[in-house]
Amino acid sequence: MTLPLDGIRILSLEQFGAGPFGTSHLADLGAEVIKIEDPGSGGDVGRYVPPFTSGEDSLFFEAFNRGKKSISLDLGSPAGRAIFNELVKVSDAVYSNMRGDVPAKIGITYDDLKGINPAIVCCSLSGFGMTGPRRAEPGYDYVIQGLTGWMDITGEPDGPPTKSGLSIVDFSTGYVAALALLAGLHAAQRDGIGMDCDVSLYETALSMLTYPGVWHLNAGFNPKRMHNSAHPSVVPFQAFEASDGWIVVAAPKEKFWTRLTGVLGRPDLADNARFRTLADRQQNSVELLEILDGVFATRTVAEWVTELKAASVPSGEVKSVADAFLDPQVEARNMIVEAEHPVYGTVKTIASPVRVGGHFAPATRAPRRGEHTNQVIGELLGLSDEQLRVAADAGAFGASREKADHDN
Repeated sequence: MTLPLDGIRILSLEQFGAGPFGTSHLADLGAEVIKIEDPGSGGDVGRYVPPFTSGEDSLFFEAFNRGKKSISLDLGSPAGRAIFNELVKVSDAVYSNMRGDVPAKIGITYDDLKGINPAIVCCSLSGFGMTGPRRAEPGYDYVIQGLTGWMDITGEPDGPPTKSGLSIVDFSTGYVAALALLAGLHAAQRDGIGMDCDVSLYETALSMLTYPGVWHLNAGFNPKRMHNSAHPSVVPFQAFEASDGWIVVAAPKEKFWTRLTGVLGRPDLADNARFRTLADRQQNSVELLEILDGVFATRTVAEWVTELKAASVPSGEVKSVADAFLDPQVEARNMIVEAEHPVYGTVKTIASPVRVGGHFAPATRAPRRGEHTNQVIGELLGLSDEQLRVAADAGAFGASREKADHDN
């Protein structure tokens, strides 16, 4: 099976979550992702994230790095840098996730590399971007959620600001970086000229404010936390507590509202002038939600789900992570993939959500640190065993040195 990105080679200087998440999807689509790990620092810090670790192989690392190759290469040594430059000649892209000021400092921007490969695409994923007063600041998902207003609008009104249960900014920025890189590769293949792609956690999070942000910029609206994760303009569109758990119900169209009132045994609500239209329900939301809370509390989650599904009302129970994987849709869509791992035996990961032509990449495990060093460098650059030994002796693959602070 030929995958869409077969033939694309990406050199990736990445670690932790955001960067590796983006390239994992490119690898799933067939790209050859060569993960360059610094031997002096122990490689990607994600290899050591607890609680499920075994030496340099954590399940955290498995989640973000399947299908990639790993090489140990010290760009701080002349021998390592020389090999990196040779790899740039035979690659399509250089991808990194470091602080915004670091790519220029270590010479991996397009201006630095275009003399080696005029068509190279250089993608930087950073906390705050490659320019601006915050470019040199480290940036992490939790910090960005606070800075961009996400935490201020998440959680209960009488509770503290709350971050998302997952690193959504990291993962969203990984997708954005993959999109930017693909756009850059398309232009480079068309024109023969590469470019820099500059993507940041901060700007991704700001862009995802979408309509509340536009409401604020144009109408002075300042969103606030809402009871039971309610929507600011669509009512009902939130979680309701049943007699034994929670259920999410959404009625963004009048047809859903009419169906919902029938399931609830309250068709009178659909005819009530205070609740007849979307605008009416939003304006009188306090009164309406008090009524709905009382009705939902009278029956179990399973009873409500059965009837709401039968009536085609958008809804679903609030599941635990464990229960989420038991849904038959997961198996039907092949969302759990397995691969053999030398430490964990059979290791399961979550498949890419991208389906192209009905196919997706076969499952492969994440690489051991430096596992492909000799294979990749020997094959791509045509180096003999003796030449590889000379490069190793010169410190290209394992010189011990103090780790530079380049993290996001």
